[in-house]
Amino acid sequence: MRIPRTWVSLIAKKIADGIVSKQLVTPRIPPGQLTSNIEELILNELMAEDRLNEEVREILKKHNSEIERGRLDYRKLFDLTKQKIVKERNLIL
Repeated sequence: MRIPRTWVSLIAKKIADGIVSKQLVTPRIPPGQLTSNIEELILNELMAEDRLNEEVREILKKHNSEIERGRLDYRKLFDLTKQKIVKERNLIL
């Protein structure tokens, strides 16, 4: 995740307050629940890259012996594998 987790609740509160005060939405749920829902959505989006990185690590772990034998650059393979998955799945990071 690229921003500190502690910031997420502050960002969610600002978003919730902003969209309600500008009357962009009329909430049917309590303000606290709205903020909580927004926070959950933000965390899910931010964690997408973390989940992808873990998946790439698992893929490369399966080929660890080949990587060591070929004296390949792990970081470069990591980046290439990640780019390939992003492109295949049409992900936006």
